[in-house]
Amino acid sequence: MLGRRQLAIVAVAGALAAIVALVGGVWFAAALDDEPSYDGEFVLDEPGVYAPPAGGSNADVSGRALPDVALVATDGATATFADYRGAPLVVNVWFSYCPPCQRELADFATVHGEVGDRIQFVGVDPFDSVEVMEKFASERGVTYDLLRDPDQELPVALEIVTYPATFFVDADGRVLHQAGELDADELRHHIELHWPTAGADADHAGHG
Repeated sequence: MLGRRQLAIVAVAGALAAIVALVGGVWFAAALDDEPSYDGEFVLDEPGVYAPPAGGSNADVSGRALPDVALVATDGATATFADYRGAPLVVNVWFSYCPPCQRELADFATVHGEVGDRIQFVGVDPFDSVEVMEKFASERGVTYDLLRDPDQELPVALEIVTYPATFFVDADGRVLHQAGELDADELRHHIELHWPTAGADADHAGHG
């Protein structure tokens, strides 16, 4: 049977444990409020160190048509890739808490500023809220269309497991090539490779 001293020690220990649990719970709840969350599987890296997932990488979807998935524009309207048919299209799939996405997005904004009169750009964000997506992109100079994919239909359809993922798409909606993280020079190279005369020949009826 415990004496008074032992009971006092047990009582103090219990109180301390309760305080730790309470503080920990408050901290965890705050962390959840501050950080985006996602229940699926994706790959994050540390700045400067990009590593695809062990035993796998994004599937090669060259030659496929872009999937007919319903995306959400910043004003809440439904959008599909059919809206962008008729001109070359660069689709960049990213989200705000992905380090390589953070590194490359300003470069995409720069190159779009150079070729946006002949090549359409679209950013697709499967994980962020519209507010986070717009703020993050605006801070990096992005002015092209941004679409949300709240049900993550595009990553499933295109078998994306590492981010960012960029798809170079012809005027008919067919994927010509795909890439991971790109800097401005690499992005310019891919555009010149696939559409060296796009400025003269493309129908620019799309969003740009």
